[in-house]
Amino acid sequence: MASPVPPSSYNRGRRLPKRDRVRDQVGKPSRSRLGKSFATSSPLPTARPPDGVEVTRSRLVLVWLVLIVSILGLSINLFRLQVLEGPDLRAMAREQQLVSLRPFVPRRPITDRLGNVLAIDRPVFTLYAHPKLFNQPNDAIASALSPILNTPTVQLMGQFNTAETGITLAQGLSEDIAGRLTDLRLDGLELIQQQQRFYPQQDLFADVVGYVNFEREGQAGVEFSQQQSLERTMQTVRLSRSGDGSILPEDLPGGFLYQDDLRLQLTLDSRLQRAARYALKQQVQAYNAKRGAVLVMDVSDGSILSMVSEPSYDPNQYYRFDLERFKNWTLSDLYEPGSTFKPINVAIALEENVIQPSETFYDEGRIEVGGWPIQNSDFDDQGGRGMINITQIIQNSSNIGMVRIMQRLNPDLYHRWLKRLGLGQATGIDLPFEAEGQIKDLDEFTRASIEPATASFGQGFSLTPIQLLQIHGAIANGGQLVTPHLVQGLFDAEGQMHWQPDLPTPQRLFSPGTTRTVLDMMEVAVKDGSGKAAEIPGYRVAGKTGTAQKANPVGGYYAGARITSFVSILPVEAPRYVLLVVVDEPQGSDAYGSTVAAPVAKTVMEALVAIEGIPPSQPITPDASESSP
Repeated sequence: MASPVPPSSYNRGRRLPKRDRVRDQVGKPSRSRLGKSFATSSPLPTARPPDGVEVTRSRLVLVWLVLIVSILGLSINLFRLQVLEGPDLRAMAREQQLVSLRPFVPRRPITDRLGNVLAIDRPVFTLYAHPKLFNQPNDAIASALSPILNTPTVQLMGQFNTAETGITLAQGLSEDIAGRLTDLRLDGLELIQQQQRFYPQQDLFADVVGYVNFEREGQAGVEFSQQQSLERTMQTVRLSRSGDGSILPEDLPGGFLYQDDLRLQLTLDSRLQRAARYALKQQVQAYNAKRGAVLVMDVSDGSILSMVSEPSYDPNQYYRFDLERFKNWTLSDLYEPGSTFKPINVAIALEENVIQPSETFYDEGRIEVGGWPIQNSDFDDQGGRGMINITQIIQNSSNIGMVRIMQRLNPDLYHRWLKRLGLGQATGIDLPFEAEGQIKDLDEFTRASIEPATASFGQGFSLTPIQLLQIHGAIANGGQLVTPHLVQGLFDAEGQMHWQPDLPTPQRLFSPGTTRTVLDMMEVAVKDGSGKAAEIPGYRVAGKTGTAQKANPVGGYYAGARITSFVSILPVEAPRYVLLVVVDEPQGSDAYGSTVAAPVAKTVMEALVAIEGIPPSQPITPDASESSP
């Protein structure tokens, strides 16, 4: 029997099919290290990729997941920015790209009725020194600056040594001086331009115009009360700016640099103001008085032509003066008018028909009312005057005669008249800080008989000088109470009015017949009475003097202190102007309204006659001219 053929020899010499070759290779026994062979009986293993291929696939999936999540996050954030927060972000970007500018605009000028400038803005310069930047020795620079700044060289050298930079050498320099400094071409000097309010008339109109502080805010006078009219209106402008913050010039709107040419015109007259201040200052100094005031008003409409108080101040250097100087006491301080109120009381009595112009009254010179003594100011020299008419009561300023007149008027009615005149109220003048007068209440006024008695000769109540002027204006213009004012309106360079203040309608107080009678009585007081020092040859002037005790705020009166005054109206035949002079606490035994205030009134009226071209009331004779004081 033949032996079986070994697999190896059986296959030798011919090529096996591919699957057989595989099977043969797989089916080969493997030998262990001990020489034993084992037949492989397990199935074929499953094919798998190498390890590196599996890692790469995992990373790719992870990257895609990250990209998908990122894209999703960006989409959500984009939706938030564009849709949810879009309007707010656009507004924030707009704010960063725009700048709000309100260009500096000078205040409007103030002028008198003739166009003379009383207040105006002008450019001024502040000079700073930076010694560390000097390219010349300090003494050389000081020598060059000294004549221009009008400052000693030694003083400038001392200033240079105080710091290395930022030294203030001078302020408020004019354009001319700034130009001279620029021409020196010195390193280390710096000029900073500013706007400054300038008052070319200095103290002449300070009581009326007032001043502005360093923040350019009005602090007194017209500068304060007319702040809105003096500030030019310029709206805030929104401009685009580049990335470095500079303004884009193409975005400047038309009219960005426009300035109107309006000016605030007052009713005051510089010529009359100057004459009044000079006359008042002379008299205040002559009698060593505490202060004085002059007021002139056009009685037809209440416009003030002159308002002067002395002492005054320079509004260009207001910081050098006491605060007391800044208030206009003609409308902020109260006083008892004294005898200058007597003509007004006569008008009240005439209007109520309790007296007749031709009536006479007995003047004992001294009486008692309610246990209080009352006497004439000249009782010690003149005694009683006996029977005198109303004109003589005004002419001689009889206190007793006035008490007799007003005793005929019911106290309740008298009190109503005083309230009707405006006592206890302000006049409404277009200036700030006006005080209201003071008067006893009805119960106190009517309960004590001394109250109407003292009121009859202008004491026991108080008012401001401007209010007394206003009431006398009603005597002058036929009985109407007009509102005193100084602002005429806003005018352009062509003289065209653009705004005018609204004034209250005048109120009727007295009948024209009553005021004419009182004017005739006051004219006699100037021609033959205590007001003779105010007489002007050829002109009919009505007036009344006043010398009153000065009330103490805590009660009673100051011992030896008096306040003198004089009120006048001209021309009597056609009254147009009322004038009031008040001099507070003049010194000397001869200090009365007739000696202190009346001469000032005469000087001012003479200037008024010349300025207004008022024709004489009657021919001027040489004798009349020579006899006038």
